[in-house]
Amino acid sequence: MEKLRLVALDEVVVFPGMTVTLSTDAGHEKQVFLVPRKGSEYARVGVDVSERARIPGRGTASLVTGRERAIAGAATSDSEGVLRVEVQRRPDETSPRSRFADIEREYRAVVGEILEIRGDVMKESARIALTYVRSHARKLGIDPRDFENRELHVHVPAGAIPKDGPSAGVTMVTALASLLTRRPVRHTVGMTGEVTLQGRVHPIGGVKQKIIAAHAAGLRDVILPDRNRADLDDVPEEVRGAMRFHPVAWIDEALKIALDAGRVAAAA
Repeated sequence: MEKLRLVALDEVVVFPGMTVTLSTDAGHEKQVFLVPRKGSEYARVGVDVSERARIPGRGTASLVTGRERAIAGAATSDSEGVLRVEVQRRPDETSPRSRFADIEREYRAVVGEILEIRGDVMKESARIALTYVRSHARKLGIDPRDFENRELHVHVPAGAIPKDGPSAGVTMVTALASLLTRRPVRHTVGMTGEVTLQGRVHPIGGVKQKIIAAHAAGLRDVILPDRNRADLDDVPEEVRGAMRFHPVAWIDEALKIALDAGRVAAAA
């Protein structure tokens, strides 16, 4: 049984195969153990990380990829005061279908807690996104009956923090529109911006940091509020030169850029 550095996650839940941005100091070791925490209580099961990349200009921020689940054992502090925990790996030997079902159940079990931690701002953004898509269904090519007898679940991407709630508006509208129109989101596109019930895209903060993170994640296009144009001057030249920026004032402009023209077949 090996010992790994313990990294507590207060607002994030990471599963195997997920890549997330962490602002927590995860040290420099090749592998660490990510464990959800609420208050002073730690979860017993977490994931270990084997792939990571520092985000330039973000201090301790890193992109990390969960490798596999593991069970936490005894914890001790080393000579530098770093908490290390014994880790017993739990290989996933179930079929893909069973594994996905397990992960879906875990997401549903934790999403309420995550939203509670992140506050009402994130939930309000999700409500606005759903209201906009529902009220503009015909314009978006969606049959209004698609909203009947259907539960829509919006999962908040890991790594978000409470103040990021409004910034997720454009992304939430795009995700719902993609789901209901069956038009996939272009994989090279990142987006940010607050959305109103009328569909206007309002400016947000942290544009420089968001663009640097998008660049580190391999994205080539970024949709951002038109009123955040001036913030592009703060982005490092090497990052700015490698990306295309699409300032928008209305959410329908963002959807034209973000969504692929072709539809995918409905699931059987």
